[in-house]
Amino acid sequence: MHAIVIREPGDADVLTWTEVPDPAPGPDEVLIDVAASAVNRADVMQRKGFYPPPEGAPPYPGLEVSGRVAELGPGVASGLSVGDEVCALLSGGGYAEKVAVPAGQVLPVPRGVDLVEAAGLPEVACTVWSNVFQLGGLRAGETLLAHGGGSGIGTFAIQLAKARGARVVTTVGSAEKAARCRELGADVAVNYREDDFVEHGPYDVILDLIGAKYLARNVDALAVGGRLMVIGLQGGARAELDIGKLLGKRAAVHATTLRARPADEKAAIVAGVREHVWPLLEAGRIRTVVDRRVPMADAAAAHRALEDSVHVGKILLTV
Repeated sequence: MHAIVIREPGDADVLTWTEVPDPAPGPDEVLIDVAASAVNRADVMQRKGFYPPPEGAPPYPGLEVSGRVAELGPGVASGLSVGDEVCALLSGGGYAEKVAVPAGQVLPVPRGVDLVEAAGLPEVACTVWSNVFQLGGLRAGETLLAHGGGSGIGTFAIQLAKARGARVVTTVGSAEKAARCRELGADVAVNYREDDFVEHGPYDVILDLIGAKYLARNVDALAVGGRLMVIGLQGGARAELDIGKLLGKRAAVHATTLRARPADEKAAIVAGVREHVWPLLEAGRIRTVVDRRVPMADAAAAHRALEDSVHVGKILLTV
């Protein structure tokens, strides 16, 4: 098969479409013929040498795919059959024509969703569900602040929170992105170049991809009993935390990652997504937002588009 190989840490041009050995499904794994993958910030970090894949994961980037089941490994008892259209959450290896993945991380393509566009669902759905709802406990009537509203995670968080009865505020970097986020259901879109999101709070749950740069202001913006979910480091990894403010607000800060979690934890998250999120997709109440489709062999162009931050929603890589 062919896959995108990272020749060495560097800029987007180090991504090379080349022939590599075919994967084989191990016990309780499913082999998928890939129709599409999607680009995530973690892929860019891996390309630069800052985010190596977990032990045992394929060396190629790519944290999610859609496609068709090609083969079932020994012991798979999940109701999957060869030929099924599926999407899957991965630890790596999605930028390839085939990938093997634990059966517990495989989801059926939701009814009414295009097979290729389904590639943009697993990572955002699992990230948003596990952080905002499972751990963050966002309830109907509460307020969510989703930073980076134009990102894949942001566009999905806006829709899912609104569908479950929350008020949603998001941050964006342009008037165009603000308009797109309001179309998706955001009650308020704050242009961070012109306005301060703290002034639009307080927030019961904050979903943050920025990290250190926003830590102090996020804490300022939390409501009493608020929950700050830190899932990214785009604004750095080190900052001072005012514990006194947290104590005064009886608030919590959670920092989580998805990629390196054990398979049983990922399977539990995927099961929750299938139960609570998939029905909303099939009913048309939420959708994956796709900015563009790029041939997988041209993954370098897709990475450059992501790093330019002009996209809204997911950038997909098609086989």
